[in-house]
This record gives sequence, C-alpha cells and structure tokens, in this order.
Amino acid sequence: MSRPEKSGVMPPHSKHIVRVALDIPLATLFDYTAADGVAVGQRVLVPFGRKQVVGVVMGCAADSELAAERIKPVTRVLDEILPLSAELLTLLRFCADYYHHPLGMTVLSALPARLRSSQPVTFKEALQYTLSASGRALDLGEFPKRKVVQQRILTALQGSALSAAQLRALSPSAAAALKVLLEAGWVEPVTPITLALSPRERELTFNNAHTLTTEQQQAVDAVAQSNGYGCFLLHGVTGSGKTEVYVHLMNHVLRQGGQVLLLVPEINLTPQLENYFRSRFPDAELVSLHSGLADGERTQNWLRAQSGQARIVLGTRLAVFTPLPQLALIIVDEEHDSSFKQQDGLRYSARDVAIFRASTRKEYAEGCPTATPSPSRSQRGVPIVLGSATPSLESYYNAQSGRYKLLQLTARALAAAKLPAVHCINTSNALLHHGISEPLLAALEQRLQRGEQSLVFINRRGYAPVLMCTACGWLSGCANCAGKLVLHLRDRLLRCHHCGQQQRVPHACPSCGNTDLQPVGIGTQRVESALQEHFPQARILRVDRDSTRNKGAWNAMRRQIHDEAVDILVGTQMLAKGHDFPNLTLVCVLNPDSALYSSDFRASEKLFAQLAQVAGRAGRAGKPGEVLIQTAFPDHPLFRALREHDYAAWAKILLTERQSAGFPPFVYQAMLRAEGKQGTEVFAFLQQARKAATALALPVEVYGVVPAAMPRRANRIRAQLLVQCATRKPLQQFLRAWRPLLDALPAQKLRWSLDIDPLEF
Repeated sequence: MSRPEKSGVMPPHSKHIVRVALDIPLATLFDYTAADGVAVGQRVLVPFGRKQVVGVVMGCAADSELAAERIKPVTRVLDEILPLSAELLTLLRFCADYYHHPLGMTVLSALPARLRSSQPVTFKEALQYTLSASGRALDLGEFPKRKVVQQRILTALQGSALSAAQLRALSPSAAAALKVLLEAGWVEPVTPITLALSPRERELTFNNAHTLTTEQQQAVDAVAQSNGYGCFLLHGVTGSGKTEVYVHLMNHVLRQGGQVLLLVPEINLTPQLENYFRSRFPDAELVSLHSGLADGERTQNWLRAQSGQARIVLGTRLAVFTPLPQLALIIVDEEHDSSFKQQDGLRYSARDVAIFRASTRKEYAEGCPTATPSPSRSQRGVPIVLGSATPSLESYYNAQSGRYKLLQLTARALAAAKLPAVHCINTSNALLHHGISEPLLAALEQRLQRGEQSLVFINRRGYAPVLMCTACGWLSGCANCAGKLVLHLRDRLLRCHHCGQQQRVPHACPSCGNTDLQPVGIGTQRVESALQEHFPQARILRVDRDSTRNKGAWNAMRRQIHDEAVDILVGTQMLAKGHDFPNLTLVCVLNPDSALYSSDFRASEKLFAQLAQVAGRAGRAGKPGEVLIQTAFPDHPLFRALREHDYAAWAKILLTERQSAGFPPFVYQAMLRAEGKQGTEVFAFLQQARKAATALALPVEVYGVVPAAMPRRANRIRAQLLVQCATRKPLQQFLRAWRPLLDALPAQKLRWSLDIDPLEF
C-alpha cells in the first residue's frame, strides 16, 4: 500500500486501483478498484467496514500489496464538483508530513462538512437583489417608521444591487425583512451579469477613498513589484493604515485577474472587513469562510472560490485550505495572533501553512519530501503579506535576519491622529473600588463630560474569578479541573471556563456552613456593575463571550458603538484588535500583571501584544487618545516600552532572553501530550515515549516528563514531554522515526497527540 501513486485520470472502462484518503486515524491510504475514469482529487464513496464513507482519490497505482479479492470497488464517484487541485493536494500532503497527522484526516478536515458527506451538492448561482419597478416607485418618506430594517434595505438597494450577505450585514433580522420585501414585490432577485465574464473582462470598480502616505505607497510598491514568492512583514503601528495597504495590493491583483486570500484571526473581525472590502470593490465577488456560517452557505462560498468566481476570500484559519485556481496574493492580518494555531486534531499554524502555500515549487519540494508538485500558479510562487502592529517574535526575527522583507509604517495614517499617551497607575499605593482606581474613575468622568467614548479592558469574563468563604478560606474549585469555578452573579451560577461545568451559587459554605461568601478578584460583569453604580447616567456596554453568545449580538453592539449610543465599553480581548471606533479616546487596562510572573515563556510577549493592540483603539481619529494601565510594576521594561510605543526595544530584550535560554525562535520544538483517567497510565506512556526517543540517538534534546500547566481538566490527568532541536530538519527526521514507535506503544485508555511548533505549554 506504500507504492507511489500516479496522477491524472484513469482510462474509462478499465479497472484500476485508486488510492483513497479516508477520515481514519491511520497513516495510510486505502486501495479500491474503480471501473470508470476517476480524476485524482475527486471525492468518492467507498465501503469501509460495514459503513459507506466519503474519501478523496490521491492517486492511482498499477498494482497493490493486497490480494485482488480483498480490494473492494468504489461504490460511487461524487463528481458534482471539480476535483481538488494538485496544488491543494500537495499542500495537504505537506501538512500531514510536517505536523505528523494522518493524511486522510488531514485531507478530509480541510473540506466543508457538507463535502465530507455523500449528500448531493449543487452549485447554486449567486443571486443579488435589486429594487423592482414598484420598489423604485416607493416613497420612503411615507414608509412606516417602525419597519426600520425594511427601510434600511430599501435605502441600501437604491444605490446598486446587493448580495444576500451584504444585506444580512445591515441587521441581524435582515433575512426576515428581505423575505417580506420579496413577497411584497418591492425587491426582486437577479443573477449578476458579471459572473458570465472572465476576470479580465470585468470592469472592476475600485473606490480609491484614501491617498496613500509615502510609507504606505512604498509598502504597496515593494509587494506589487515582487516577482513570484516573497514573504513581507508589514509592521505598522496601530492606526497606520495596514488595511489600506491591503486594499491597494488587492486592487493590483484583481485587475490582473488574480484571486486574493485574506486570513483574519477571529470571526468577530469578518463582518466589518467584509463590508469595508465590498464598499471598496463593489464589482468583485467576495465570500467569507468561517465557523459562524451554516454548512450550506460555507459550502457554496467554498465552491465559488474553487470555480474562480469569488475573487476575494476572507476567512479564519481553515480558509487557508480553500481551493483558489487564480491565487495571486495571500494576506495574514494580525499574524501574531495565537488563534491562527489549531489546538486539536491537525495542530497546524494557518500563518505558517499560508507561507508554505505561497512559496515556490522548489521550496514545496524541499519542505515536503512526499510532495509531487504540479505547475499550478500558486506553486510558482505568490507574495504573502504578514501584517501586525506587534509581530510574533518568530516573524520579527525572520525579518531581522533577512528571511522576510520588513516593511514599516511608523506613523498613523491620518495626520491628525497621533499615537495615544500611555500612563501607568501604581496600584501598590492606590485605593481601589472593585478593582478600579480613583484616577481612572476621574478620567472616565472627564470623557463622559466631553461626550467621548471609553474602553475598560479586563481579560477575564464573569463577575469574579473565585468565590471564597471568609471563615474557613474555602474556594469555589472545579471538581473536574485544577482550576476554579468563576462567579457569574447575574445567572447565580459558578461556571468553569475550562470544562463547562456549572452549578448554582451555594447559600452557605460547603465546608463549614458559613453564609458569608465573598467574590475575590474582578471580571467584566463586576466592572460593569461597579461602573453602573458610579456613573448611573452613563450608557455602559459589556462585550465578552457571554454577552455575544447569541447570533447577531456582536453586529448589533458594533452598530451601537459606531452610532455613539454607548459611553463606556467594558470588554475582553474581543475588543483588543482590528476595531476602529472614531469617538473612543480613553482606554483603561485593569489587572494585567499576572502575565509578568507566568511560567509560560511567551506570556510577556502575548501581554505586550495585547496591551499594544488595545491601546491602539484610542485616538484613531482627530481626537487625542490616552491609555491608563493599572499595575503594581510601573517601571517594568514592558510598560516602559509601551509608554514609548517602542516594539523594537521590547523585542530586542525578549530575543536576548530567548537566545540565552534556548527558546524559539532560536530552537524548534515538538510537544507530546497525553491525558487519561489514571495519572499512572499517563506518566507511564510518556516515560516509555521518552525512552524510545533517547534510544534513537538522534541530535535532539529530549526533556523530562512533566505535568501540563493545568494538570487536571475535565476529570482527565494531563502531562507532556518536550523535544527540541537547534534546526528544523533534524527535528523532522527525528519525528518521522519516533512517530511509528509512539503508534506502537500501548495507549488504549489514553488520548495523546504530537504538537509541532507548540504555542501553549
């Protein structure tokens, strides 16, 4: 079953062996016979055990190691859609090889859920909506004022035809309002004529809303003039106009008939970017791909990208595997964000996979020994832009060493918009009211009087991190985890943010019966409550995972903020990046110090990025911004660098520390993780794995077995084993030799995984 497969299409009416990738946790392909012509990359339905499962043909072979009578035939060829391209299959082979994940599971996980089933798939023609003759005759001045969303849709359609996605962005209830307007005959669906034209034949409208600064123009020219692959790190301070650079690069690519892939770290950033790019490129079809979409919509968007109809694909990490036949540019926004790293299943970094995808044919072959490159456009090399105000140390080091090209935007794009002044409030000698100091309250009062908006940032949701008994010291611990149950006062619940366990708040201490139970620490709900008490006239909005759980909630909140119907925002890291609120002039940061003494060597890097990003929300328009950080360590080098907006100085300190300690980016790492009900079994497995690793006698460092940072989670004991090497190639050679030994170890009652280039410890 390990013979090399041949690419191409099999001759019709002949019986050949096809090698099929299945969503099975085995590092092998499966042989089947097919009587009709089947293309490599095509989906097929095949028997596996007693079930019929969907797989993808990875190649064909002249013979098999299995006896002929044991090879079953393909049940059905699922040919409703185009086969996966050779370029995409090469990318998936690389991921399976580099991240040491079964090839079949890698290939199938890259497909939308609908394409992993045998359900028929129909490529639906993209529809747009426009006003009918009767709709154009309507007098909107006399339209019922209570029908706000319908009126909003009718107004939007007076300008041009819009897609369903564009209309849904107007309101969470836009779909229902559109249905009413269609039934009334005021709006009608149309098929865009432009879809019948090739990309080069379309008259693409580009709304050139802004004149580029000198630095922005230099960045655009550097990328646009690159010949083939090049990795560019766009390091721009917050508000420096990185998005405008993206827009001009996209315009350059779209006019040449290319497609653009833009990756963002979180779903919450996609709606505003969708609307923005649609306003700048009204004639170019844009689709989004993220987990917030229904299966059907995600599949249709994926198919539009595969067909070449979608010119711009905007998505979260899984979108890196989208088939794009005319791919000509990849952009990774907020490239430092840890959300680009998948933490289960195929533990890939979307940023790193995107860099590989953009690279040249030569680099494809060198990076993946099993790859069989084809001369597709993206394998000839396309530019990739990594954008961030706070680049990851790995990317910054690569730019400093010349592996990436560094492009810098050192000032905010608007001449009137200056970087905010950053001040630290020493909490060692300050009186705090529910975690909020007097100077911070005074600053909030000042903004309220001016009619400006403020953001209070605390990266902990809930009311308080823990509930404590004042008599015996009992703490609200989670029975399933090594963590605490967080108090959610409004719901009268104690909830674990790790395993989801929840229970009612007890009336008395479970340990001693004392009824005086007090919240310890602060979370977003407690801050919101304290501010409402202190500023009863203020309009306060809390934005965290709890308040945005309902679909459409965040879109409605964002509209409130932009409409200046909010005075004070209280939020977590959801508000820290990518958002542009022109009237927001004050950012207050509560309780950031815990990261300064964390056991995670990346903690201070993450904290600087988080604080720099959230500070960047202040003063993005003409009004001056201010940032107040409450800390017990105001003289720490991290806060000094923040006050001076000097990322380079902080990165230099961290790189020096990392080099002396032997941490990335100066070494490459792999982490073997295991978890199970019994700690003895977990540690025994990892000790055996360590023994097998040292017996290989390869030039890698194998560390001892240690408990995970959270040693118990969801009633499972967790431990880990770290392996590292000064260079990537020997580490990969070691992992290829080690993986079969791990597969052979007894681990029936355990779950284990290999994490290459781990971010979490």
